[in-house]
Amino acid sequence: MSEKSMPPHLVVMGVSGSGKTTVGERIAADLAADFIDADDLHPHENKERMRAGLPLRDQDRWPWLHAVGTRLADAPGGIVVACSALRRSYRDALRAADPSIIFVHLAGPQEFIAQRMAGRGHEFMPDSLLSSQFDALEALEADEAHITVDLRSSPDEIAHTVAARLSSDSVQ
Repeated sequence: MSEKSMPPHLVVMGVSGSGKTTVGERIAADLAADFIDADDLHPHENKERMRAGLPLRDQDRWPWLHAVGTRLADAPGGIVVACSALRRSYRDALRAADPSIIFVHLAGPQEFIAQRMAGRGHEFMPDSLLSSQFDALEALEADEAHITVDLRSSPDEIAHTVAARLSSDSVQ
């Protein structure tokens, strides 16, 4: 992180079921930062589409990503946002709103996440959409400030790892 005096603006990203909200809340608490779950910013139509088992199309995502980017850019202090941010173009849109973003990718095998999701009963994201999430996932590239962590660690361990990486300036 180039600006140690700036409170971090983090996007905890990954596929559905990776633990973005749980981990994001822990990281935000550790950093004394605000927390937002980007799912709360989805318009009703997006939620209904997913509830029906239909993956979102890019045209569905752009207004939502704009709202997420605005919340990041308007944050006066540290902020942690749980947001899938699966594709490079989606991350680029968020970075266009707030260039200081650091992505925290919760990475893990699809089988593990599928087991975790089984029966969790998400409000609008059925287990059947997990494959489409992995199909859409694009790896973070070297020019994207990020920290990748194994989602099979506990939320507390992940939050500790992220805090340590931020304080040691070892963001990729």
